[in-house]
Amino acid sequence: MLEIVTPESVGMDSAQLARVSEHLTKRYIQPGKIPGSITLVSRGGKACYLDVQGQRDLERGTAMAEDSIVRIYSMSKPITSLAMMTLLERGLFSLDDPVHRFIPSWRDLGVWTAGSYPLFATEPCKRAMTIRDLFMHTSGLTYDFLRSSNIDYAYRKQQIGNPQPGYTLQDMVDQLASMPLEFSPGERWNYSLATDVLGHLVEVISGQSLPDYLRTVIFEPLGMVDTSFEIAPTQAARFASCYERNLNRELVLNDDGQDSRFTSPSFYSGGGGLLSTVGDYYRFCQMLLGGGTLEGTRIIGSRTLEFMTCNHLPGDEDLAVMATGGFSESAYEGVGFGLGFAVKLDPVGNGYPGSTGSFFWGGLASTLFWIDPVEELVVIFMTQLMPSSTFNFRGQLENIIYGALR
Repeated sequence: MLEIVTPESVGMDSAQLARVSEHLTKRYIQPGKIPGSITLVSRGGKACYLDVQGQRDLERGTAMAEDSIVRIYSMSKPITSLAMMTLLERGLFSLDDPVHRFIPSWRDLGVWTAGSYPLFATEPCKRAMTIRDLFMHTSGLTYDFLRSSNIDYAYRKQQIGNPQPGYTLQDMVDQLASMPLEFSPGERWNYSLATDVLGHLVEVISGQSLPDYLRTVIFEPLGMVDTSFEIAPTQAARFASCYERNLNRELVLNDDGQDSRFTSPSFYSGGGGLLSTVGDYYRFCQMLLGGGTLEGTRIIGSRTLEFMTCNHLPGDEDLAVMATGGFSESAYEGVGFGLGFAVKLDPVGNGYPGSTGSFFWGGLASTLFWIDPVEELVVIFMTQLMPSSTFNFRGQLENIIYGALR
């Protein structure tokens, strides 16, 4: 269990932080909008606030606990991105390498111009898709759930990236080889399966499976004992159920978040397949805040990590200029994107008080984190409500928590 110091000992106000619990209780848990939640705040490497409330399983009446295991969905993306960058530090690829160097079937990808599945008209890409494009979501790939184009409709018809018995990362990249891109790589930003493709590249370049590489390079060195792609029998009692709201705004179990997809999987989604706990993810975040090290163990170089958390969008633009489509785990205004993380460029434009240079992301079941290097602040919020666009937890927590800084 985490050791919690007093907020005042790290320059924060305990009365103000207590408003986090009050806010979540009165606005979300008592009205039945979410089943339960875990909120962790740390400053200067010391956890100073932990709020655990509500239930992890409404049907069984089991309480949410600090060691509850949750689906972190797209909070897997920073982990997979970091794993890929450890291979960059070994000199095994360059960011500007074309993706078809490692996936030859992608050499002749085309860009959609007209038509619908399965009859598409395409034109050649203006330039080859690079590995940097995959990190940045400027690849031209998409997600089936975005429901904004003929391409994501084709993904749904083909079930691209959806876990099925026997389905693998290789199957996914083979399917994508026959799909048009939404746009020529580098021209726009679109949330996509790109990080799942990075997970495939981790396997191709390292010669290990993605679970093995993550375990040996990140999870075991950091002591992340409950983070993996599957739930073990010994962990099942701690596994939180996942919910959505029906038409009557009542919480019901979400089919996509049920246990079966996390039992002996064959598809390892580097973009959204991991399970974790608040304690494990805190160790990952502390390593990031520490410039790539935790308790004397270095996972990645400090300059590499600094490079990852810079805005890499062309012309230092923000997502409001570059993004197409309407879904991501971030507001677009005042926010750039690096190599696996969103990056706050302009707090005023963004509308929330986090420092310039803060980096963050979230997950489909409404989990979120952010790291503020200026204030040495780490915040992690866990619940299990899909989709993450239902409520603005990030903005609300940012307003409350920054109000506690002294």
